[in-house]
Amino acid sequence: MALTNTNKPAPPEHIAIIMDGNGRWAKQRGLPRTAGHSAGAETLRRIAKHCNTLGVKYLTVYAFSTENWKRSQEEVSGIMKLLRRYLEESLRDMEKNQVRIRFFGDLTRLSPELQQLCRETEARSQDYKVQMNFCINYGGRDEMVHAARAFAADVAAGMRKPEELTEDLLATYLYSADVPDPELIIRPSGEQRTSNFLLWQSAYSEYVFMNVLWPDFSPEDLDRAIEEYHRRNRRFGGT
Repeated sequence: MALTNTNKPAPPEHIAIIMDGNGRWAKQRGLPRTAGHSAGAETLRRIAKHCNTLGVKYLTVYAFSTENWKRSQEEVSGIMKLLRRYLEESLRDMEKNQVRIRFFGDLTRLSPELQQLCRETEARSQDYKVQMNFCINYGGRDEMVHAARAFAADVAAGMRKPEELTEDLLATYLYSADVPDPELIIRPSGEQRTSNFLLWQSAYSEYVFMNVLWPDFSPEDLDRAIEEYHRRNRRFGGT
């Protein structure tokens, strides 16, 4: 059963999820990997709705990494088609869902049509308070390089000085500028690694690894991850 007790502590303000295990889920069932991604997309709808019900303000999901281009053309095309369908349906339901959508990553490698759809989705949802961030063609190291280059360009243009650089200033050059760091990062599928996800932002995040493939991940699993988060003692380097 999902969390319903009003005496429960408030959920984390920002939850991030590495949506892992779609391919293995499909293989276990003798299905093509694209079927796993399709099932994973439906899981995302359920989890996003549950996060909204719980009062989570920010949900960030790892949808497609910079390394995922190494996969077969069929699988990559299938993921992009699913993303397009998800965004088109989100645009139709925008007024009902009231969720702001943002994209973290270098979108220039996407098709022009998908890039335009991403821009339109961001523009039409920009005034909503609850936010969902899609990491598309995203890598934590790549994000840091992008931020460093942007700062260096401002220095070269005379807009900044090298000695002005601080952690807070560098954060404004990240894709996640103005978004609080995630308190909780969840990785289903049984794998226990960060996979180049939110490397800067996760400095003090609590990780919860769960032995369930993403298409099978349920609102109850999310509740359990949040309960585990609340059992942690977050000291931020203190005692």
